[in-house]
Amino acid sequence: MKNVLIIDDNPGVGEALSLLLSLHDIAPLYVASPDEGLAMLAARPVDLVIQDMNFTADTTSGAEGVALFRAIRANYPDLPVILLTAWTRLEAAVELVKAGAADYLAKPWDDAKLVITIGNLLELSEASGELRRSHQERRSRRQALQQRFDLDGLVFASEAMLSTLELAAQVARTELPVLVSGPNGCGKERVAALVHANSAQRKGPFIALNCGALPADLIEAELFGADSGAFTGAHKAREGRFEAAHGGTLFLDEIGTLPLAGQVKLLRVLETGRFERLGSSRTRESKVRVISATNADLKAMVAAGTFREDLYYRLNVFELRLPALANRRDDILPLAEFFLGQASGARISDAARSALLAHAWPGNVRELKNVMARAGLLAAEGLIQPGHLGLATPAAPTLGARNLDEPSREVVLGALAAAGGVVSRAAQDLGLSRQALYRRIERYGLDAG
Repeated sequence: MKNVLIIDDNPGVGEALSLLLSLHDIAPLYVASPDEGLAMLAARPVDLVIQDMNFTADTTSGAEGVALFRAIRANYPDLPVILLTAWTRLEAAVELVKAGAADYLAKPWDDAKLVITIGNLLELSEASGELRRSHQERRSRRQALQQRFDLDGLVFASEAMLSTLELAAQVARTELPVLVSGPNGCGKERVAALVHANSAQRKGPFIALNCGALPADLIEAELFGADSGAFTGAHKAREGRFEAAHGGTLFLDEIGTLPLAGQVKLLRVLETGRFERLGSSRTRESKVRVISATNADLKAMVAAGTFREDLYYRLNVFELRLPALANRRDDILPLAEFFLGQASGARISDAARSALLAHAWPGNVRELKNVMARAGLLAAEGLIQPGHLGLATPAAPTLGARNLDEPSREVVLGALAAAGGVVSRAAQDLGLSRQALYRRIERYGLDAG
């Protein structure tokens, strides 16, 4: 059961509010003075405060009420506070709402509205608390990861990337082959390089080969090398990537594009560590850890007969799945700031931040990097606006369609949680009036009373 502290010097008000809360399964705690209220907050857990603004005969000043609110806000910054006032002039209460009070109600209050407000604030406070605990846990996990895993400046804030990198840290210390899967542009090579940098092979070379960037008849020469005269244009012997990566890591990007003939030879090397250069009968050996990457569905390719099943299981001993940028939206703004810092000293406007978060990012991190480089060049005054991003503007809704600008229940709940339950602040973030937000709160059934 939630505890709500009532601070009011009128016992009748305290009794009425206590009865109202008890009828809605909320435990009331009543005190008659600011000092008693602060003592109660220090003594036991409280989920919400309802405080009067007038504790002196001078009902127009509210100085004690203001001081009480500021003391609560200073010591319990996340605790929602509802202000009760009998003033005719409400300017001071409005100022305190701007300073972080959750809401204010005039005496005599409306029981139904007060219960709705309290229920919503308790729900939002619990959600905010869970969010804070989640963020704290994530910070602790990230600190632990940084202590044992060299992140090499990798920028991320999302749970999805943190979980992926925790798995990367586990596999990095082994010699197991790793398959990094995910859409184009999501950072597969960067993660492969991090695995190498934290592995026993980190003092050796990290050699990368994009299998999809070479003609089929040249891939074998790139992988295994070629002797002089092995093919037209081979005027001198050259080592392949397996030789160059000896003692280190070979990263094979777009492994799904490797022709079947190359797959057979690659499988032999993975099984034996031995290979021959094109045009040579001499068998060579190379100790290499292989990390491969793909944006293709290799299982489907195995079923279709275009990728060898035995090679698939040899490469995919441990898989790291990188999510698309659209599925780790917490990373968008930190990455945008990072890329912008590399490109210029410009700042991102609030409108541009909203546009970045609304974009689908089909090109993932690579697209975001290019967008920020462009925006940094175009923002002559140093402030990036949506027009500098060059992103497609969502189409306007057709007649009879749902208003795409109408915030959903989840959006409203998230905005209120992010604002710590402060209705005026959440309304401002959503671009709504305070009254309009109240209407949506009621419409979406956020009444916890």
